[in-house]
Amino acid sequence: MNLPLRLALRDLRGGLSGLRLLAVCLFLGVAALAAVGSLSTAIVGGLAERGQSILGGDIQLVVAQREATPEELAAFRGQGQLSHVTRMRAMAARLDGAESVLVELKGVDQAYPLYGSFWLAEGALSARPSGNEVAIGPELADRLSVRIGDSIRIGNSEFRIVGFIAEEPDRVGQGFTLGSTALVDRPGIAATGLLQPGSLYTNAYRLKLPSGADVEQVSKTLATRFKDAGYQVQDRTNGAPGTRRFIERLGQFLTLVGLTALIVAGIGVGNGVSSYLDSKRGTIATLKLLGATSRTIFLSYLLQIGLVAAGAILAGLVAGALVPWVVALIAGSALPVPPRLGLYPTPLLASAAYGLLIAFTFAILPLARARTLPAASLFRGSLEPLRRPPLTALAGALLSACLIAALAILTAREPAFAAGFIGAALGLVLLLTLLGGIICWAAAKLPRPRNPIFRLALANLHRPGAQTGRLVVALGLGLTLFTTLAVIETNLSGQIRTTIPAKAPSFFMLDIPVEDVPRFQALARQAAPQGDLVTIPSLRGAVVAVKGRRVSEMSEIPDGAWFLRGDRGLTYAATVPEGSRVAAGKWWPADYSGPPLISLDVEAARAVGLTVGDSMTVSILGREIDATIASLREINWDTMGFNFVIVFSPGVLESAPHSFMATISLPEAQERPFARAVSRTFPTVSAIRVKEVVETVSRMLRQLSVAVRSAASVAILAGIAVLIGALAASRRARVYDSVILKLLGATRARIVAAQALEFTALALIVSAVAFALGAASGWYVVVKVLELEWAPDWGIVAATLAAGAVVTLLLGLVGSLPALTARPARALRTL
Repeated sequence: MNLPLRLALRDLRGGLSGLRLLAVCLFLGVAALAAVGSLSTAIVGGLAERGQSILGGDIQLVVAQREATPEELAAFRGQGQLSHVTRMRAMAARLDGAESVLVELKGVDQAYPLYGSFWLAEGALSARPSGNEVAIGPELADRLSVRIGDSIRIGNSEFRIVGFIAEEPDRVGQGFTLGSTALVDRPGIAATGLLQPGSLYTNAYRLKLPSGADVEQVSKTLATRFKDAGYQVQDRTNGAPGTRRFIERLGQFLTLVGLTALIVAGIGVGNGVSSYLDSKRGTIATLKLLGATSRTIFLSYLLQIGLVAAGAILAGLVAGALVPWVVALIAGSALPVPPRLGLYPTPLLASAAYGLLIAFTFAILPLARARTLPAASLFRGSLEPLRRPPLTALAGALLSACLIAALAILTAREPAFAAGFIGAALGLVLLLTLLGGIICWAAAKLPRPRNPIFRLALANLHRPGAQTGRLVVALGLGLTLFTTLAVIETNLSGQIRTTIPAKAPSFFMLDIPVEDVPRFQALARQAAPQGDLVTIPSLRGAVVAVKGRRVSEMSEIPDGAWFLRGDRGLTYAATVPEGSRVAAGKWWPADYSGPPLISLDVEAARAVGLTVGDSMTVSILGREIDATIASLREINWDTMGFNFVIVFSPGVLESAPHSFMATISLPEAQERPFARAVSRTFPTVSAIRVKEVVETVSRMLRQLSVAVRSAASVAILAGIAVLIGALAASRRARVYDSVILKLLGATRARIVAAQALEFTALALIVSAVAFALGAASGWYVVVKVLELEWAPDWGIVAATLAAGAVVTLLLGLVGSLPALTARPARALRTL
């Protein structure tokens, strides 16, 4: 082993010029994997570390539209210290009525917060609000143009602003919100008059358990005892389940994107090793003539490649491990929680394992070929046809590839999705390899053109030593990644533009009391005579059983069955709601008065395996209602109207406490006057401007787009590196062709024209394939992974693909310059 190691170190002292591509490709792939893994682990770790603060206690029990009974309160207090928090949407308005803004109103008791710290920014009049006082977010103060000490109206009461909220420990646990927080105490929220029967609000009862208590056991006990009371029970291990689920899924997706980048980089590793060994033909031949065995040569170059790969992997791990610190420094405020900074061995070890396996998989075959070629064939250069690698090398590469796939699948949150992703990536490489072979075969079979430039370009595609296969794989991967990224980007940016109809409502109005519906309709007609007003009853309820099986007893809720998690909006209707179409079953008669029936969204039904005739139990204000599914509806969510997953038949919910919702469409110039009129006349009604919803969702989509773009850009960089490697691998053959052609009288212009035709033909063929593959993969990511509407901008996609093809053509021509500048006499001595 000493001799191979000495040879390897001596060779490396001459520089890394031949192995730079290998180092760059491995660095990019490993850094991407380590960065995604470390960042997602740091964020999830931050959620777990702050679980008590985010949740607001060790255990939280949430119930909608009612308060806990004395019996329930006694049971809660028997477990530990109790805190009571009420949340709802409300309108905060200036006293002069000039502006009103939707807020997340929170009423807290003196025990709040049980964990973490709530504090106001410097300049506050008191530590926390009490009575007719309120603490608000600074963004709300900007919207209303108010300062500390001013008063605002919420509901039926006026509140003096005592300070701006600087720290709200349970903010992340609240999930998606449309407004800033306005925090009052228990008497304050009661004074608003907003807590009426039928109003949409939730009560959260949070427990701080004694030291040493078994949180999981207490949580299970409470969930079992009150399973029929409509409570949603959480513990501190999962304080923000929606955020955690999103981070884990996005992390898995970006990890697989990073793994794709590493697979692409692996092809670059293979090209780099092949090019490096090709440049060492003379050295290898000389060593064999001096008595070096094939084993010695194999181990020498294996050690060289291993040392360079190890250095690149180590550098990639360092870069990836630093990403959480960099993100926290640059964009920490955009993260749901501060990441728990530190070194995370699991993602780093996984990234290192991926890097080593990829390097071995793609380097072993070129090394095995170099080992088996005799010295005489090495001296004959690229004219010697490549031999098949030994079966042992093929078996080693196959085993290493299987280990990569197994590692990716076994460590994934969703193994089936990971397996499909890996299979698709490998299928893409195989498809492009097959395409390269077809192009070579077709070029050889085509008749030879009369024009010498065209004839030379065609011959370049299939001549001995041609790198067409490698160029097609490299070019195809790069252009497919370009197209996929363009499809995803245009879909994310086009979601709002394409899904909001031209006549979208201007406002959503919530919590309209049943008895005030006629007055509200009269006000709407007076304020906006041309406005399109739609009113619909609204309740909240939780699905507690499907087909006789309790939801609480399900080991895991299916991904598409989001309507089984917590409370959902309910309504009742005599006719099919606008924007819906009955897809299965029949709608009940308008005068129906029989047993409870339900119309369910067809997608929701499919996720749980429900069909017409199945039973469903819904808990409303603690009362369970057993109903039969009468029909399944296809819902057009793009109408921006009220679309309910569950619609009850008439005669079931009318007697339950509830309120009405409304949508109204009116000219933009009338929006603010109408909002002020509603705020003055109906202070308990919440008005949500559609534009504000659109801005919030657009901001989230832009952040998601940045994450996807960042991960995909690494894959694209790896693809470019692979392309450069393929060009480098063909440099020796191109120098040979250029020299021979020059000796035969060809000018540089003709040689450049032939090569330009060659690259143009490849770019056109591969671009067509890349467009189809990129569109298909982009569709899968957008529709199946991100669960968004399919709305690409084909013009931008085509322009992006064309730009990628042009860049590829330029890279190809630039990569050919050394062949054009080679001096015949000098080149012939080295070929």
